Amino acid sequence: MTTNNPYGASYGTSNLTVNAASPTPAEILPAGEIRDVTTQSFPKDVIADSRNQPVLVDFWAPWCGPCKQLAPVLERVVNESQGRVKMVKMNIDDHPSIAGQLGIQSIPAVIAFKNGKPVDGFMGVQPDGKIREFIARVAGPDQSELELAAALATALEALAKQDYETAFPIFDAVLNAQPENEKALAGLAECLIAGGQLDQAREVLAQVPEAKQTAPEVVCAHTKIALHEQAATMGDPKVLQARIDADPKDYQARFDLSAILNVHGDKDAAADLLLYIIKADRTWEDDGARKQLVQLFEAWGPMDASTLDARRKLSGLLFR
Repeated sequence: MTTNNPYGASYGTSNLTVNAASPTPAEILPAGEIRDVTTQSFPKDVIADSRNQPVLVDFWAPWCGPCKQLAPVLERVVNESQGRVKMVKMNIDDHPSIAGQLGIQSIPAVIAFKNGKPVDGFMGVQPDGKIREFIARVAGPDQSELELAAALATALEALAKQDYETAFPIFDAVLNAQPENEKALAGLAECLIAGGQLDQAREVLAQVPEAKQTAPEVVCAHTKIALHEQAATMGDPKVLQARIDADPKDYQARFDLSAILNVHGDKDAAADLLLYIIKADRTWEDDGARKQLVQLFEAWGPMDASTLDARRKLSGLLFR
């Protein structure tokens, strides 16, 4: 999907890149090269090399069916780690002493060595996800994930300052690496909403996995779309203000003007118009002003300064 960017880039085609690979020291075993170790080579290939990078030792035997199941999965995940860990294999039939010293009684068994010592391990066939978690524990966070997290934090900070020109391409870059990242998708949608591209924002939010559709930032973006659509039907703000000036009890004009002011960024004024109605007539339109204000809170976020201020005022009116 390609989305037009009102700020100068397009979703899925940003030139901004997030560095996903770290330099590989010369001593790190190249990806895809998995050695067989012997009792004699173990001190060099495992103990010594684990001082440069974690080494996973796969203890196996030719007669072991589960070993044959685990091996391709383990090798694939290790190769995907791009040098974060090294892997070697040890045939315990030919070289039983190391496994005996480590107390290994069943195979397949994988032991991780770091700084010359065994630090973690598992036995039996494991799925990809569990092996990735194991590598993450042993090797620490993936550098590319750290960089993506930092980029996302920068984009979210820019979004909070309404700096959409900065935020948009960074969200775009994060999504190139993590297409289902709900925070980046919601952030990109908010940029589009601010640029008046509501249909494109809906398309972006449709990419959020179903299980993450209830995430606060996703709900917030959907609410903002609804509020923008609502405001588009409210008419001319000057006419609405004139109606209020002529009749302070024209609550419909206050309600409609509040919707318009909100989408134009005047959140405090939008809230005050609704608070006026709540104070004057809580029953108006079946408590419609309070319900609308709650929607604004949902769109602004619970820690937004305008939310906190208006919520305090609302509490004063409801519980006086």
